[in-house]
Amino acid sequence: MRHLIDPLDFSPEEIDSLLNLADRIRSDPAAYQDVAAHKKLATLFYEPSTRTRLSFEAAMLNLGGHVLGFPSENVSSASKGESVADTIRVISCYADIVAMRHSKEGAPLRASRYSRIPVINAGDGGHQHPTQTMTDLMTIRSRMGRLDNLTIGLCGDLKFGRTVHSLIKTMARCKNIRFVLISPEELRVPDYIIKDVLEAKGIEYRETRSLEESMPELDILYMTRVQKERFFNEEDYIRLKNSYILTSEKMALAKENMAVLHPLPRVNEIALDVDDDPRAAYFEQVQNAVYVRMALIMTLLGLQDPKAKEGN
Repeated sequence: MRHLIDPLDFSPEEIDSLLNLADRIRSDPAAYQDVAAHKKLATLFYEPSTRTRLSFEAAMLNLGGHVLGFPSENVSSASKGESVADTIRVISCYADIVAMRHSKEGAPLRASRYSRIPVINAGDGGHQHPTQTMTDLMTIRSRMGRLDNLTIGLCGDLKFGRTVHSLIKTMARCKNIRFVLISPEELRVPDYIIKDVLEAKGIEYRETRSLEESMPELDILYMTRVQKERFFNEEDYIRLKNSYILTSEKMALAKENMAVLHPLPRVNEIALDVDDDPRAAYFEQVQNAVYVRMALIMTLLGLQDPKAKEGN
């Protein structure tokens, strides 16, 4: 039995295999409709979620399985003081696999130590979001045809953005990757990411406050929202929330084949008219998330790939 807590829990080769499976699912979803028959996914979401929770549930239903769980902490026994360790012990009696989102960093890791079934980290505080990273990788590979030799701009909340942290850690293992880190000083990438990942691996990066100046060099622009729920001081949030807004005028500065990604939800950091630009890939990300999570559920449960029987 294995879990997915950190994006580095999967080797580059395993990620490649996972993405290949997700591609096969995307090309023929009907072939996978009974793969997880009689299996149960528990979605334990201590924090609000739309895309992640529903895409996990859609993924399991698309595989022919069943879903149970709770959508927020206040409708679970956590509101009575039950610990994560006790909750996962109980859920292990009901389900075959768990997807957990929690506001506290490390909660899914703790759950995995007490669980008798695979645990998937669906986001823990401002720490990691490995399944979003798998979705990002699928979208980047689909758009660019590769995961190597890319200049990736990360813009907005790089301090609390768990999707950003996971993507940097994962893509740091790819060849010839360069990062442009675009943020206000208060929301810059944490020092441990800079020192332990970028500098430790000798990866080229630069930090800047200017989105406009960075646009022409980017292959990928990864926009993020400034997350109100991560701030202790509302005045700081109000001051920083509109630091970067991507508009069609700024898109005119970019390469013709650049792809714009965003983990969503957005507030106002991407103008609505950008949605019509063929380089906008964020709703494509949403669809890819279902295929990736279908592939992940299959992988962690050791389910047979029906397309593999055909030698594909």
